[in-house]
Amino acid sequence: MKPKFILNRTDDVFEYEILCNVSSQAVTVTSYLLCAFVGSLSVLVTCGNCLVIISIMYFKQLHTPTNYLILSLAVADLLVGIIVLPFSTVLSVTLCWDVTGVLCKVKNTFDVFLCTSSILNLCFISVDRYYVVCQPLAYKTKMTVRTVVIMILLTWTASALLGVGTTLRGLDPGQSHQKYHVFQIQKSAEMGPVFAFYVPTFIILMIYLKIFRVAHRQARSIQNNTKCKAGVSKMERKATKTLAIVVGVFLLSWSPFFLSVSFYRLSGNTIQLTLIEAFKWFGFSNSLLNPFVYAFFYKWFRSAFKMIIFVKIFRQDVSNAKLSSFTIC
Repeated sequence: MKPKFILNRTDDVFEYEILCNVSSQAVTVTSYLLCAFVGSLSVLVTCGNCLVIISIMYFKQLHTPTNYLILSLAVADLLVGIIVLPFSTVLSVTLCWDVTGVLCKVKNTFDVFLCTSSILNLCFISVDRYYVVCQPLAYKTKMTVRTVVIMILLTWTASALLGVGTTLRGLDPGQSHQKYHVFQIQKSAEMGPVFAFYVPTFIILMIYLKIFRVAHRQARSIQNNTKCKAGVSKMERKATKTLAIVVGVFLLSWSPFFLSVSFYRLSGNTIQLTLIEAFKWFGFSNSLLNPFVYAFFYKWFRSAFKMIIFVKIFRQDVSNAKLSSFTIC
């Protein structure tokens, strides 16, 4: 028996429901292929972000304010790989998975929680880059380790509150075991995407616009710097561009999902369930990309990854190894 898709619309909630006979649900070849694909994706996401986390925690050269924020972002991506991807795979493959409403909401909570934590981490990374480029003399006093720790705590606390709050406002304890709400938007929670995505995105874009304006003026100005200063400045600009790429990749990955959600909520038009699912999976794939961006652009991360992969980190005093000539602030 095939699952039945129903679109309900009331004054308080728009939702897609899936109704089915769970006992008759057959696992198809496509299901096995999807499980294999997402299983591989989950392993790659987990391994890639573990490399980033171990590199920053182990090598003292990478103990910098900027890298601590990257570490926080990698933890969010790691949790996507070990929690969200496996959970979402089961729901996407079976469609009629026999879950209670509460368990379904737990999955949705992690979706909102981790996506929000990623973009708030990127928001604070952009603030870090702003001080490096636009106010370099104030950077050491403004972006201390204590300040970064406060930023990270704010990121995870706000993300958890938004994820749990948005989900609990729509919790229906009386949901049927054979009804899974794949896509639900409530009027009471319609501001969630605004605070979780649109406002941080606007802040990030404005900060990077300011950064690149200042960087452009600096590039055009005639300065008589020493080779050392010029080299450090070049590395800082490269780090800023690389982190801007990370932001751009994240926005390209998640914008289709949030835009489709907003369009659906504002217009009330029907959006294909498969399209929404595809956009969400496209967003999840972002968790795999960041380690590759770091490895491609950062020599010190490439060196750290190689030392971890070839198990060289167990050698004596390797944590103090000099990974490259320069490090970002």
